[in-house]
Amino acid sequence: MDYERLIDEETWAFIRKTGECYPEDAVGLSIAEQRAVYNDMAREFLAPRPELVTSEDRLVAQVPVRIYTAGDPTRTVLFCHGGGFVVGDLNSHDDVCAEICAQTGYRVVAVDYRLAPEHQHPAMFEDAWTALGWVVATYGEGVVLMGDSAGANLCAALAHAVRADTEISTAILGQVLVYGAFGGDVNAGSYLEHAQAPMLTRDEILFYMDVRRPSGDIGSDPTYAPLQDTDFSGLPPTVLVSAECDPVRDDSRDYRDRILAAGGKAYWVNEPGLVHGYLRARHSVRRARDSFERISAAVEALGQGIWPYD
Repeated sequence: MDYERLIDEETWAFIRKTGECYPEDAVGLSIAEQRAVYNDMAREFLAPRPELVTSEDRLVAQVPVRIYTAGDPTRTVLFCHGGGFVVGDLNSHDDVCAEICAQTGYRVVAVDYRLAPEHQHPAMFEDAWTALGWVVATYGEGVVLMGDSAGANLCAALAHAVRADTEISTAILGQVLVYGAFGGDVNAGSYLEHAQAPMLTRDEILFYMDVRRPSGDIGSDPTYAPLQDTDFSGLPPTVLVSAECDPVRDDSRDYRDRILAAGGKAYWVNEPGLVHGYLRARHSVRRARDSFERISAAVEALGQGIWPYD
């Protein structure tokens, strides 16, 4: 793959800066050390919060959440962070949540779900489910699900599972899923085409898949891998945003196609020349900044019940 041609210099600078945050022996680090390095890296890219945004940390049935507000919001974004279900927390995506809050005017509730390997599936899903139930009970209808990477997986899993609960499902207005890994075929398409992509490799994906998988055969479980579902009807309007140079790229395309085939609304944006994790580059890379604007606009539109993609 000719990444020198596909990826522009701004994005390469972001990739190099990210790499400089990791020690040469990063592969051999313990889980605790990986988390510490990841958090240090996140702080390197942390942007100042917009002045109007305030936040409050709460504990919801033992699940930590952070609530961002600006003014008097009428909609709520439930946000699940990325990090392969192994790293990341409320601080690693704090600026992203604050900017979504500022740009949309919506309340953002970020979920600090349990991580692997200490906790395995379905612990992460259960925490996200708990947070979603609390959001609906506390703030009522008007919820947009949003997540990046592993967080996008969790949001999609919620959207599939919540169809069995009419009270909660009617409260969800849509979902915006950014470079999500939904359990696609790791032996085909982008998983092979971009197996050695900058920022995320196929081998790393296989590690993240296995580290949260409980022992034994879990079968086809949409709360683990949403693409394993056999029913894609009744899902909320869905906007999927992927990076061109990313092994999980085709998962977004395939998830869109399944929803459309079931008669639902779904739209896929594949961002040229970008890489997994590019949300951190939104203040230094023009392509990432433009994509973040599209993401914020999608969240805002879905919150207003608008579908601008026909």
